[in-house]
Amino acid sequence: MNTIELPTRAIKATEVNPKRLVVYAKPKTGKTTALAGLENNLILDLEDGTDYLDALKVKIRSLDDLKEVGTKIKEAGHPYKFVSIDPVTVLEDLVGPLAIKLYRDTPMGAKFSGDNILKLANGAGYLYLRQAFFQVLDYIDTFAKYIILSGHIIDKKLDDNGSTVSAANIDLTGKIRTMICSTADAVGYIYRKEGKTIISFISNDEITCGARCEHLRNQEIVLVEQLNDGKFKYNWDKIYK
Repeated sequence: MNTIELPTRAIKATEVNPKRLVVYAKPKTGKTTALAGLENNLILDLEDGTDYLDALKVKIRSLDDLKEVGTKIKEAGHPYKFVSIDPVTVLEDLVGPLAIKLYRDTPMGAKFSGDNILKLANGAGYLYLRQAFFQVLDYIDTFAKYIILSGHIIDKKLDDNGSTVSAANIDLTGKIRTMICSTADAVGYIYRKEGKTIISFISNDEITCGARCEHLRNQEIVLVEQLNDGKFKYNWDKIYK
């Protein structure tokens, strides 16, 4: 029996906030500090970036750690509104063993004895790295309603009609970088200016960012600002309404 009905009028949007947010920045820009200031946000720390911060945090060193955290989150009834991966760049390294397993599960990879999937001839290993990465990312999506992926920046020099320009993007491998940005609801570039941590969703030829969410599209938002008493004011309510 057919259950699909064609709409006769515009259907209202069902989402306002980004369910998957990608943020990236240069080192020591303040993105982890900003994540620590987001209420009810569990930071899954992949490279000790939260050691000097008070935060809801768990250190992750392997996929087994990640699986254990996911199980405990489920058993606790999903107590966190937000879960952040910091940095997602390291997650790409953690999924290596899973990528090898996926390859070994295929007829042509059954006898593979190597420890680096990316050493396969003709770049064939990147396919399995992507499959492993997004399989794990889909699992992380079950941890909370809102997932934040924090990453480092990669600066590339591109030849644009004979001239050299600088392009900023998240530091991930090839198609993973493209796919993670295309599947995110918002991609923000974080930078510091005059003591403030600013997140930009304004896309241009030099910076990869943007948003599907109307209130973020083509916006720059002061995410963290230091007050006169030395305390910090976090403006996450401008991201998540």
